[in-house]
Amino acid sequence: MISKNTICLWYDGTALDAATFYAETFPDSAVGAVLRAPGDYPAGKQGDVLTVEFTVMGIPCLGLNGGSAIKHNEAFSFQVATDDQAETDRLWNAIVGNGGQENVCGWCQDKWGVSWQITPRVLTAAITNPDQAAAKRAFDAMMEMGKIDVAAIEAAVKG
Repeated sequence: MISKNTICLWYDGTALDAATFYAETFPDSAVGAVLRAPGDYPAGKQGDVLTVEFTVMGIPCLGLNGGSAIKHNEAFSFQVATDDQAETDRLWNAIVGNGGQENVCGWCQDKWGVSWQITPRVLTAAITNPDQAAAKRAFDAMMEMGKIDVAAIEAAVKG
């Protein structure tokens, strides 16, 4: 059964590849139904993969092979809360190491252009710390990072 609210992500013929990567990389993720086009369409031919149902960490998604006209940008991102440096490293390295790109403040893009925020829970706690000086130190440290360094965030909080 299709969810009442599903995130639709546009791809240029690579929706199944992306869905497979997400399912292999993130927990509670899977590839579901694959719909092949019943006829030719502007971005493909009859029989090509048109849509792919998949979940990313329990979130229902639909990959649409709509062609090259629409590109992903940072206006949409998946934010992934990680529990420790090992999980942060694993996810960051999987995305960046599979043709993706590093960005700043815990953001990266996969090779399909989808943005990801790999955000350790320690960072969220640090920048929402009631001690405003500690929160600012953690925020300032984050602003200098690509991938988040949990130890450096913890050190910034301590001062």
